[in-house]
Amino acid sequence: MIQELIAKVASLEENGGLLPAAAKNIKTWLEGGFLSETSLASLSELLDAGNADELNNRFYREIAFGTGGMRGRTIGMTPSSLEKGDMDASGKPAHPGVGSNMLNEYTVVRATLGLFAYAKAYHDKEGIVEAPSFVIAHDVRHFSRFFCELAASVWTKKGGKAYIFDGPRSTPQLSFSVRHLGATCGVVITASHNPPHDNGFKAYFSDGGQVVPPNDSGIIEQVNATPFAGLQDYIGVDLDGVTVLGSDLDDAYADCVANCVVDPSVFEKADLKVVFTPIHGTGAVATVPALKKLGLDPLIVKEQLEFDSNFPTVKSPNPENSEALQMAIDLAEKNGYDLLMATDPDADRMGIAVKGPKGKMALVTGNQIGSMMAEYRISKLKEMGWIPQEGGQNCALVKTFVTSPLQDTIAKNHGIKVVNTLTGFKWIGEKLGIYQAEACSKHKAETGEELDYDKLSLEERAKLLQKYSTYYVFGGEESYGYLPNDTVRDKDANAACALICEITASLKARGKSVLEFLDEIYLKNGYFLEGLGQLVYEGAAGASKIARILETYRANPPKRFLGSDVAKFTDFGVEDVIDPDGKEVPKQDLYFVELENGYRYAVRGSGTEPKIKFYLFGREEVSDAGALEATKSKTKETLEKLKEAILADARERAES
Repeated sequence: MIQELIAKVASLEENGGLLPAAAKNIKTWLEGGFLSETSLASLSELLDAGNADELNNRFYREIAFGTGGMRGRTIGMTPSSLEKGDMDASGKPAHPGVGSNMLNEYTVVRATLGLFAYAKAYHDKEGIVEAPSFVIAHDVRHFSRFFCELAASVWTKKGGKAYIFDGPRSTPQLSFSVRHLGATCGVVITASHNPPHDNGFKAYFSDGGQVVPPNDSGIIEQVNATPFAGLQDYIGVDLDGVTVLGSDLDDAYADCVANCVVDPSVFEKADLKVVFTPIHGTGAVATVPALKKLGLDPLIVKEQLEFDSNFPTVKSPNPENSEALQMAIDLAEKNGYDLLMATDPDADRMGIAVKGPKGKMALVTGNQIGSMMAEYRISKLKEMGWIPQEGGQNCALVKTFVTSPLQDTIAKNHGIKVVNTLTGFKWIGEKLGIYQAEACSKHKAETGEELDYDKLSLEERAKLLQKYSTYYVFGGEESYGYLPNDTVRDKDANAACALICEITASLKARGKSVLEFLDEIYLKNGYFLEGLGQLVYEGAAGASKIARILETYRANPPKRFLGSDVAKFTDFGVEDVIDPDGKEVPKQDLYFVELENGYRYAVRGSGTEPKIKFYLFGREEVSDAGALEATKSKTKETLEKLKEAILADARERAES
């Protein structure tokens, strides 16, 4: 049978449009001896159909185990009949899609074996005699539980210790649990807010943060070195020896989320009314208990409370999209509530809407949310005496380069250091680890005392970090990800919900609205507006178009837009960029274009989705409150025209 299928591959490559790279990978998989009968039958069906486009998309490359793990389709564009099963009736596919560029049992096993090999080598290098320990969480997506149990099974078969939860848990809880259990590493099975056909394998190391250099490259090297031959020995799931974590860890994480509130007394001063939706995801597990610990009783969007891999009530389970919040908006307006919050399926991103002057709910962007959080937390920490009134360069706001420069201005006006990182919260998490390690090392050198950092209170950490290193006051990214403190090392929508409730309650107690608070920030710092343009290019052909746009930006940067010349072009892939901590920013295909009129934008390919993104930034001075609305309109109009011009230019570059 194998030789017959290989002959079909050769014929389709010669006459049917199958790419050489796809043909090579299909042959490798057919000859590897690891495919199950179901996978072989599915591959045979796809070859018989002669669907070169589907086979190209599934096999044109090996799914990349990048610097954060893997993400991609687990359901093909055209599933085989065996993969599909009764999906049309039940909504659930029967088997993951076969393919080297798919997330399936084979790519998950290979990734886990590579991660184990790296973890074992790390233990040997550090002189750690215990077996590597591994925590796996998963969201509500198709095959997430299967992939979670499969990874745990592989780990224990290799001689390691594996921990799983009894059901779906959020990404930030995985980060917390790795630190809480003292594990070597962790993985969460999730594709965040991607479409239902996707899933992912997101890796974390012992500090609870996503893997960064040198661990990321070391893990990638081990995964790529793992042969396909022998994968069949690990496909069967065996949970003997796998530890299922109990409710005590859920309680500990809920306490962690509640502790992100620095002034819980505000909830006694204001009768805050909130609506919450997990959009069928894990926010139901973590956010709701934490809010109840704070004395809040959120009104839940019942239709979106149940776990559902297809996210049937929304077009996309992304709290950045207004459509995903519509049911919550309707519920909030019907009941006259102050605030609504929505979390994505793995509860690392949070979107909100707030009551406007006429009772209608108004959406607030991720940049605006982060800016309000930054202003509130810095002001509150000063009020509580945790940081000096004048600020200090031993306190830092940490954000990504593509997050609103309003946050830079807020921090600088407070006397706080601003550290910008590459896109991806792992770089913010890395900073937290660096600050902790530096503070503990200097404290030990001075006192001879070995600190248990995680047992320090948040106030004790603030004092320690300011004395010996840098105290993290807040951090976030424009894509609706925020982190109030360093107990968790990844963006945390559960904690963000607690913090935005604190802010809203504090404002309500003083007779102010969230929108009024935002305008106060603009009047103090200038008006900032951000925009996002993006082009989606699917599959193998789409990947080459994205690469072409990025290549031409480097070779031939834009010179002029909307009558304004380009004043500065920064290529992060070539130039040496040093951050305020004296650390060189890693090279990446990220470009910043600054125009003479003060507007600017950034360009980067998405690391998790088949798209290229353009982040736009507009800024105008505001003379007084009476001029604010006119300034907002002018900036919005200019930014929209700039976006149209940038996208038109990019489409031309893609076809050049």
